Amino acid sequence: MTIDLLETQPRARQPWSDRAAYWGARSLAIADLSGPVATIDLDALRFNAMDLVVRSGGVPIRVASKSIRVREVLDATLALPGYRGILAFTLPEALWLARDHDDVVLGYPTVDRAALDRLVHDEDAAARITLMVDDVAQLDVVDAVAGPTARSRVRVALDADASWRAPVLGHIGVRRSPVHEPAEVTRLARAVAARAGFDLVGLMMYEAQIAGQPDATGSGDGIIRWMQTRSRQELLDRRGAIVAALRDVAALEFVNGGGTGSLESTSADPAVTETTAGSGLLAGHLFDGYRAFTPAPAAAFALEVVRKPTDDIAVVLGGGWIASGPPLASRQPRPVWPPGLTALGREGAGEVQTPLQGDAARRVRVGDRVWFRHAKSGELAERVDRYHLTVGDSLVGEADTYRGKGMSFL
Repeated sequence: MTIDLLETQPRARQPWSDRAAYWGARSLAIADLSGPVATIDLDALRFNAMDLVVRSGGVPIRVASKSIRVREVLDATLALPGYRGILAFTLPEALWLARDHDDVVLGYPTVDRAALDRLVHDEDAAARITLMVDDVAQLDVVDAVAGPTARSRVRVALDADASWRAPVLGHIGVRRSPVHEPAEVTRLARAVAARAGFDLVGLMMYEAQIAGQPDATGSGDGIIRWMQTRSRQELLDRRGAIVAALRDVAALEFVNGGGTGSLESTSADPAVTETTAGSGLLAGHLFDGYRAFTPAPAAAFALEVVRKPTDDIAVVLGGGWIASGPPLASRQPRPVWPPGLTALGREGAGEVQTPLQGDAARRVRVGDRVWFRHAKSGELAERVDRYHLTVGDSLVGEADTYRGKGMSFL
């Protein structure tokens, strides 16, 4: 199915604000389907897509495919004004997407020799895909596949570490690139620019400690906000210095930064030419904990109650669709309707069954549905073949996930 977000018009300004009506309508939309059922509400998806554009302040958004993994949603989002290009997560995926999209940046380094062989011997793909590197050893892998005289030129972007090295606290952020200081990034840029068969075209700096860290969850918010304020200022200065130095080395086509949680501050950085977002489109529940925005619950899945071991426990089939990251409760799917259900502390979300406890468990019966929201965004698409598309209480179509198209990239 082709999704046209420009034509999708919400029946109410924010129908999800009335939780009972919203989840009741979604239940009616899938009433004739057997579970598990994964859904995307098109009104909510459109709201999130437009809200991200507003938050990015006119700076184009590159769509992070790992957080979506549905071709139709990627295509529909990229058709909207304000979006440009894809940030892919593996080279085989990038090659697949590049059949139809001419601006695909690989978000992570690759040493996939089979995929590199396909890339360097396909002129169209090589012109459409940009590899990510943070070490000349990654260039060595490409040259080992095919030397510069035996292949197409390869587009390359640098991944520079955007974490904050706090004076007392040390490293704050994720562990990605080994190059952090302007001098380190510049040395790497010169090495890439001097290497035969490679074109340095971009820079990426992902500030996970800002974009991926909720700041309105209650406990510890003050410390988080203090950290993020200081990290933003440090990054503003350092990224500006890095970009200024790199522009003396190569004509950069793009400087990428940010994520769903940091669009406002990242787009305000004059050194940045594009931001990245993906999770904010489908809106896993981890993104409920930010002060700057409140996403609509676009993606959700319904599981069916299959047994009741006690009056106050209802067991649904499936549910253990866990997000990446530390093995915390926050990474588990969250039951959202009917309200008042929680997973058991000793069991959590299970691979085959998930027991739920609470007052609502006394009222649900075998065969009833429970709605869940996943924590991030991409993990749900790896467990289902398709999303069913809803508008209000109507089922309007379906869209295959990568898995549903027979694709598995990581």
